[in-house]
Amino acid sequence: MPAQKLLDIVRTELRGRHYSLRTEKTYLSWIKRFILFHNKRHPKEMGADEIRAFINNLAVNHNVSAATQNQALNSILYLYREIFKKEIGWINEIKFTQKKRHIPLVLTKQETNSILKNLDGVASLVGRILYGSGLRLSECLRIRVKDLDFEFRTITIRDGKGEKDRVTILPDSLVTELKAHINRVKNLHKKDLAAGNIEAPLPYALEVKYPTAGKEFGWQYIFPAKTLSSKENSNKKFRFHIAQSTFQKEFKKASRKADIPKPASPHTLRHSFATHLLQAGYDIRTVQELLGHSYVHPVRYSL
Repeated sequence: MPAQKLLDIVRTELRGRHYSLRTEKTYLSWIKRFILFHNKRHPKEMGADEIRAFINNLAVNHNVSAATQNQALNSILYLYREIFKKEIGWINEIKFTQKKRHIPLVLTKQETNSILKNLDGVASLVGRILYGSGLRLSECLRIRVKDLDFEFRTITIRDGKGEKDRVTILPDSLVTELKAHINRVKNLHKKDLAAGNIEAPLPYALEVKYPTAGKEFGWQYIFPAKTLSSKENSNKKFRFHIAQSTFQKEFKKASRKADIPKPASPHTLRHSFATHLLQAGYDIRTVQELLGHSYVHPVRYSL
């Protein structure tokens, strides 16, 4: 079985189990690196010894973090367990990188406002939702029109980390601007409808179950991409959401303009959201639910 065909089988299995696209790319990348490390030997011909050699090489010669090493190991074990139906069991003598405990970076309210003021247009709205609702960047960009409830001031997050749904707050300060933005999205959607073959991509197998749902306004992303995408063997065009890298670049520029010395990233806004709520007197359980965490350790966030 050629390596490329094997990767296609793994990809199909991951999608059938509803793994995220990011996880799919990660697993496939590590499996490919594992095969190349052993001079393109087929994984069926290998086992615990070869896995150990690959994982140890990452620690000794590439100085990867503990999280990266575990990610690589889990990807390869998934291949053996789910594709080959073979349990490798415990692998002895792996040189595990010592896991370092990092305290999340948190911005002060003044620093947060300085960065947000230096964001323009759609990036400004994305940044304020990240901070005002405590979202991960991927969650924010995947919001669809139907997930917003202006009356109850809530945002429903679908298939968050661990495939969990949750409801978080929509700040009052964003409502007017967000409504105006949604109207612009609606105008773009009308143009897409007029084109006839443009729609929003649907999760899982909903495209088969509800073939016209992708053209409904409620299913459109609130931060649609400017360019269209297509799928093989389909005459349809799809309008996805903007890429994460697009906002990450804008955030980095805004951080520089605000002269913030901390190595902040979009995810820092989520940590800052949690910390500032705790500082304002919210209980940890409430913050936990808004973040979608199973547990929030009070030491993780500065009080």
